Amino acid sequence: MFGYSMTQTLVLYDTLSNLPGNSWSPNPAKPRFILSYKGLPFVTVWVEYSDISIAMKAIGAKPNKRSDGSDFCTVPVLSDPNTGALITDSLEIASYLEKTYPEKPIFPNNSESLIREFDSAHIKLIIPAVKSIFVRSTEILSPVSAKFFIKIRSMDVPLPWDANYDEDWALLEKGHNIAYEWYQKTDGKWFMGDTFSYADIIVACWLLWFKRVLKEDEWVRISSWNEGKWAQVLADVEKECGLA
Repeated sequence: MFGYSMTQTLVLYDTLSNLPGNSWSPNPAKPRFILSYKGLPFVTVWVEYSDISIAMKAIGAKPNKRSDGSDFCTVPVLSDPNTGALITDSLEIASYLEKTYPEKPIFPNNSESLIREFDSAHIKLIIPAVKSIFVRSTEILSPVSAKFFIKIRSMDVPLPWDANYDEDWALLEKGHNIAYEWYQKTDGKWFMGDTFSYADIIVACWLLWFKRVLKEDEWVRISSWNEGKWAQVLADVEKECGLA
């Protein structure tokens, strides 16, 4: 088993934007946070959103499956030259990194199965309001990638995306109220109390997406919810992972 201080550089495939620093998408952000937290050396290969399928097929990355059974390629993908592994999907990358580089665990106290359930439950809080976030996401992509983003994402979240904007915000706030109740059931600042875990990275990376693509006043709105909890969670996780 490899120690994180004795590794070849890992490669993370992420998607381009016109934002400073590029990073915006929540799922590639998750392994980025993990790699930084564990102190693993890595480089990022930035892929134009419209080119993800071509680029991932070219390196032999395993496609994901849609609900109708069709294949589709996505990022993040992690390439590990130490083991020859090529892993698709943020949760599977997290699981791989935990098993292969166990220093500084992100699934402490044998919590992977529970955090997988947390991941599923948390995303259900976001999905009802995702149309409005998708609209903002298209605005930080190149024209060709924005068009492709709409084509691909509308297969799962039907158009129009700009309808009921106020309703989306109400749903997003409702979802965060529920998540706030989860956090309130622990004594510490993390989801597992005083113990940092991948659950906190999940929450932070969705918040990072919002902060990166939303207008400043929209992020301020989210930051005001639940006594400023969400801006604080993002700041705490970024600091814990050495990304602040």
